[in-house]
Amino acid sequence: MKITFIDSGVLVTAARGVGEDSEKALDILADSSREFASSDFVKMEVIPKAIYNGKTAESEFYELFFSAVTYWANDLEKLIQNAYDIGCQYGLAAMDSLHIAAALSISAEEFITTEKPTKPMFRVPGIKLISIFS
Repeated sequence: MKITFIDSGVLVTAARGVGEDSEKALDILADSSREFASSDFVKMEVIPKAIYNGKTAESEFYELFFSAVTYWANDLEKLIQNAYDIGCQYGLAAMDSLHIAAALSISAEEFITTEKPTKPMFRVPGIKLISIFS
């Protein structure tokens, strides 16, 4: 089993999208050869807006995903410090730094995102980054 950290954009694409991108995201989420990893940062990015905007099916989709997560990055103090260091060293934005630090903290083998491979997060060593758009 591969430990896979799913970026928030992949969840949003799966929940809201139609077409090829959504299919790619849904195929990844349905892959039984993966165990999923996440953090409260990802939860904070997707669930509150869906609830606030009354998108019940979307928020339920996210809750279903999070109920299937096996690995949770939860040492917040250490995560924030590592994210700061990653951001400074590789030029990442705050949330991207937090997500990468979370993935690294639980030894995820891969990080799947909707970001393009030209983004700074793809500079970070120690984890395989995969864009569903490449």
